Amino acid sequence: MSSTPHAVVTGCSSGIGKAIAARLLADGWQVTGLSRSKPELGPGFQWRPADLADPASLAEVVEDLAPANALVHAAGFQRTALLGELDPAALAGMFTVHVAAASTLANALVPNMPDGGRVLLLGSRTSTGAPGKSQYAATKAALLGMGRTWAQELAPRGITVNVLSPGPTDTPMLADPGRSATPPIMPALGQLVDPEDVAALAGFLLGSHGKSITGQNYVICGGASL
Repeated sequence: MSSTPHAVVTGCSSGIGKAIAARLLADGWQVTGLSRSKPELGPGFQWRPADLADPASLAEVVEDLAPANALVHAAGFQRTALLGELDPAALAGMFTVHVAAASTLANALVPNMPDGGRVLLLGSRTSTGAPGKSQYAATKAALLGMGRTWAQELAPRGITVNVLSPGPTDTPMLADPGRSATPPIMPALGQLVDPEDVAALAGFLLGSHGKSITGQNYVICGGASL
């Protein structure tokens, strides 16, 4: 990587995306954040307004950026419902933000990414299934297949692609009325996952010592998987 690596981070205005952006800035990266609202993250950070629900607009948003050493797709939201009450629009919306936006951004940025770069997709522990979350789980599971495929394609260039899958994390998403049908369950360790812990693992995977790890899914869930 260059002496001052550049990362593009989606969903940087709050939650895990903001924590990852802050972590990278602390580690000496330059960060370009893509989100609908602007966070204040200090020196080294630049923001571009972007609507991840409109993937067709994203290539233009990033077309004049300096080459990115890393792409982190953290933007996301959750809608929950049991079978028999599923909303097709919710599935379409989550798939657009979680999967289609990631595909569009990677397609635009990775061809110009320096060899040895990084792609990190934010999945979810629930990608293997959870009651009331079938549609959300499906969109997050799609990231696993997409990311592992990209890892195989990009391995000759030394570009790693991994998925980071948090469990119930202390972010504004937990209070979103759209997921009220499935209130969070406290993990076995007795506390919600700390976004900064997720960011610390992201920082490792995106850093120099992440060069030997690709095509993997890292679950950080406070014991919720036990």
